[in-house]
Amino acid sequence: MSDIKQLDSEYVLPTYSRNYTEFTHGENATLFDINNNDYIDFTSGIGVVSVGHGNKELSSAIAKQASELIHTSNLYVIRSQAETAEAIVKQSGFDMKCFFANSGAEANEGAIKIARKYGEVAGEVKRYKIITLDKSFHGRTISALKATGQEAMHNYFGPFPDGFSYANSLDDIEVMIDDHTVAVMIELVQGEGGIEALDKQKVKDLAQMLKSKDILLMVDEVQTGIYRTGEMLASNYYDIEPDIITLAKGLGGGVPIGVVMTSHKDILHAGDHGSTFGGNFLSTRAALTVLNILEKEKKSGELELTVTYFELALKKLYTKHKHLFDEMVGFGLMRGLRIKEDDVLSKIITSAHAHKVLVLKAGRNTLRFLPPLTIKESEIDEGFKRLDNALSSL
Repeated sequence: MSDIKQLDSEYVLPTYSRNYTEFTHGENATLFDINNNDYIDFTSGIGVVSVGHGNKELSSAIAKQASELIHTSNLYVIRSQAETAEAIVKQSGFDMKCFFANSGAEANEGAIKIARKYGEVAGEVKRYKIITLDKSFHGRTISALKATGQEAMHNYFGPFPDGFSYANSLDDIEVMIDDHTVAVMIELVQGEGGIEALDKQKVKDLAQMLKSKDILLMVDEVQTGIYRTGEMLASNYYDIEPDIITLAKGLGGGVPIGVVMTSHKDILHAGDHGSTFGGNFLSTRAALTVLNILEKEKKSGELELTVTYFELALKKLYTKHKHLFDEMVGFGLMRGLRIKEDDVLSKIITSAHAHKVLVLKAGRNTLRFLPPLTIKESEIDEGFKRLDNALSSL
């Protein structure tokens, strides 16, 4: 480990608080380090490895595509890109078109540009303002960072683009709207903000109100999308039809990809937006394979069974350790436990790692769970057994 730690510290910018465990391979929700110790992974690479580590179908598809063609640019048609767009649109149930990027932040940048152009061409005055929520997280590029409703994240990086403001809650949005407001951007379940699920009826009321005022509803589904909540999109669960949706994380199963999809199919023209790498042969072949795997999991009922089994195991742990936790939050396979004392959270994560189970932090006081959607019951059992031991040892 000393050599990789030295290499990392000498040549890589220190933008992460590293854990120097070096993983070498994985099988579904189990990771193995350089010493062949096994860890149960309740993080899936922060919601990315949706179909598990070492998935044979996905790795075969990637290898085959890499041996044939990886990239030609978007100057030429890409069959797997068109097929992936079709799969996303059909599985979502929305009448939209897709633009492919490389990450969630890039997808959100594309969403902002779509909204801003809509505000330029639709209506009598230029509309450019976008309202987001406190504790939101929309990415680390300059515009996406400014759209993020966490003031601490804005330190050092200004000046930022104008036109972003933050509502304390859904109830505050309507009074913030003025003649220059073009869109409202929300996460239906705030991931980095602490697994905060928005109230379903309030979201539906917001969608209706915005539609009546010709203001776009933008939903950031970078973390909630691609069956993470048990549905293809959290928007399906909330029974709303956004104007713009962004996706990334679990879509590529580990291969970088981002998507912005919109019902305003003709708003962008050639030259308005672009990406050199976005939607190339490799990333869209991976995404199409992931979508096929997860659609089968959903239709067969396996995903629902996994969600139920994980929820019951989490509830059992929560009930046993109520002295540590206030409540269970989230749904699907995007879950959290609220910690009673903030300073205990880091101790739990450290103890969990020592007991060889990986968990995450969300917000200030939430223990976050984002397991692979294909996690097996035996992996759930073993993971919670280890986590129980970790909590008992505190």
